[in-house]
Amino acid sequence: MSTTISYTYTDEGPMLATHAFFPIVEAFLKTAGVALEMKDISVASRVLSLFPDEIKPSVPDHLHELGDLCQSGKAMIIKLPNISASVPQLKECIKELRSKGLMVPEYPEDAKTDAEKTIKAKYATVCGSAVNPVLREGNSDRRAAIPVKEFAHKFPHRMGSWAGSKTCVKSMKDGDFYAHEKSVVIHEGPEGECALRIEMVAEDGTVTVLKDKVALKPGEVVDATYMNVEALQMYYEDCIQEAQKKDILFSLHLKATMMKISDPVMFGHCVKVYFKDVFEKYKDTFEKLGVDVNNGLGDVYKKIASLPANEKQAIEADLMATYPKRGKMAMVDGGKGITNLHVPSDIIIDNSIPTAMKGGGKMWNTADKEEDFLATVPDRGYGIVWGAAVDDCVKNGAFDPKTMGGCPNVGLMAQKAEEYGSHPTTFIAPAAGTIRLIVNGTDEILMGHALQKGDIYRACFTKDDPITDWVKLAVTRCRANNFPNADKPCKAIFWLDEARPHDCNLINKVRKCLPLHDTKGLDIEIMSPVAAMRVTCARARQGLNTITVTGNVLRDYLTDLFPIMELGTSSKMLSIVPMLAGGGMYETGAGGSAPKHVQQFVKEGHLRWDSLGEYLALTCALEDVGLKNKEAKVLAAALSSAVTSFLLAGDKNPGRDVMQPDNRSAHFWVLLFWSQELAKQSDDQKLKAKFEGITGELEASQATILKELIDCQGKPVDLGGYYHVDKVKTDAAMNPSATLNAIIQKIKA
Repeated sequence: MSTTISYTYTDEGPMLATHAFFPIVEAFLKTAGVALEMKDISVASRVLSLFPDEIKPSVPDHLHELGDLCQSGKAMIIKLPNISASVPQLKECIKELRSKGLMVPEYPEDAKTDAEKTIKAKYATVCGSAVNPVLREGNSDRRAAIPVKEFAHKFPHRMGSWAGSKTCVKSMKDGDFYAHEKSVVIHEGPEGECALRIEMVAEDGTVTVLKDKVALKPGEVVDATYMNVEALQMYYEDCIQEAQKKDILFSLHLKATMMKISDPVMFGHCVKVYFKDVFEKYKDTFEKLGVDVNNGLGDVYKKIASLPANEKQAIEADLMATYPKRGKMAMVDGGKGITNLHVPSDIIIDNSIPTAMKGGGKMWNTADKEEDFLATVPDRGYGIVWGAAVDDCVKNGAFDPKTMGGCPNVGLMAQKAEEYGSHPTTFIAPAAGTIRLIVNGTDEILMGHALQKGDIYRACFTKDDPITDWVKLAVTRCRANNFPNADKPCKAIFWLDEARPHDCNLINKVRKCLPLHDTKGLDIEIMSPVAAMRVTCARARQGLNTITVTGNVLRDYLTDLFPIMELGTSSKMLSIVPMLAGGGMYETGAGGSAPKHVQQFVKEGHLRWDSLGEYLALTCALEDVGLKNKEAKVLAAALSSAVTSFLLAGDKNPGRDVMQPDNRSAHFWVLLFWSQELAKQSDDQKLKAKFEGITGELEASQATILKELIDCQGKPVDLGGYYHVDKVKTDAAMNPSATLNAIIQKIKA
């Protein structure tokens, strides 16, 4: 295993926190001789690396360097949350880079020439879940560390009341991905290796190859399905009318950032249905302006800005007149008139629904007041799971963080497993006809689907090795049972649906794999996702721990849902990805709220981003490095104790409001406690001697440092950018204590 730790530099709140925490990490690791390297995988860096000929000096492609490392067996990566860019975010990033003289090509919305198509294809590699499939060469072990769970029990976060709630979740009853799924398993043995192509056969017999080659391995699960957009539009109309009838907010919940092909199209159809009269009235105008409804209502406002004032005002008036006619809309920012349908990246389902549930099943209206809402989650394969969670709270009220059991997750995600790896094989049907999977070199048809023009087709692939490892990891975690209340029985549930073809194939594989492991005395069961949600919620209310063993999408959803209920945020979670080839990645929590944190910091110099996940990830990485490096082992033990002290102190987390201790103060406390632990230990006398002196300086300067970290707040901050910040300005903003900076330099010396 490598003794070099790769530290990722990402975006927004986590990126700002790194500017303050990385110097601390660098200083401490230097005392143990642990190598540390920074790898920039921010959306700006990924864009710049696409154009080595245009950008001089060229920007290295750190993402794919890390991807190679993940397959080498030597990975040791601290992974912070990054932007999964939507097209509007990508365009904003390009605009900012060009304004700084970094002349990447303009984004060609309507690519016509070969050169424009090449540029657009390059930019497509940056959008959506561009990072995770490259790095996740292992399955996910995500849980709350025991001190974190104990902190939540001792200092519970506020939960809203569900009394009299009319909030509900609605999904399609037919015509969705769930309805049309087909699944096969590639033959076992060497003869199973093959490649397939995806092709469209139009009704007139014209054949169009959509994907010429997808390599398959023996035992691989291959799925295909589609969403009928006519049924989708009818479903949206029904939901809009039901919300209006119930006098609750209408809201849409998708993941247009990760599911970068399918979900923006689904988002666009919702915009067109809600504002159907406006889109019909101004059809020709919108077509002339190049309005891309998949980029949300915000794209309409941007494009009509170029019209003469009277035309622009007429369209704006008709848009505003829609709300009284169509019913109340959930808002992202009511004060600014930013609705749930403005920008596809503003509403991310795994954050939007859990956050609303924490607040008692409420979203925000135009007056910035909370109201009950109808959540539209089109595909029932996952929508009914959200529905079961909401129904549990409507029936039983809010969860109690003081007593709630743990709901850790073991997630199948290695090697682009399931839908999150499906972007290259998701297509919008160009015409009516059949899309089919054909084994290359033969005439064998694996499966086919009859679609109408505009339907959303998706093929997914899940390799056998990740499935085998997933089962092993579930058994290992259930056996370990290292959760709070470990004296009570722990249960592991595989969330698999016998009515879904893909899940049937996984069930067969799970049943085949489980007997290969020691499961004696363990409570492991396979349940449908809805039944599993009900059982998991019931057990959580009883204070019992339940390991949710899920596929890739449910992994993403549940590792926000349950942590937000248990801890108030998913950023406090410990997430470990043991690589199939060896080595590991340590993820530091979710970044769904990161944009708001940046907005607050720029406005008033206060960063409320919580870096606890970063502290936990670093501890785990150092523990693994400590298998070869004795000093690193000492650092890891000291940091683990320091994080426990930080949590149990109770008042050291970042405050929400300006002139309260923020992220930078939290870093100071971790640094102080870490130094104190190293000064107390007796396993390494050299480290002990060094940190006895450092601890004395930190303790003597504590009041001064904390004052400097407060006094810098209360005024706007210029970072020199959003996607591509100015390093000097950002370093200065995130390290405002000259006293603390001097001590950190002494640690490095």
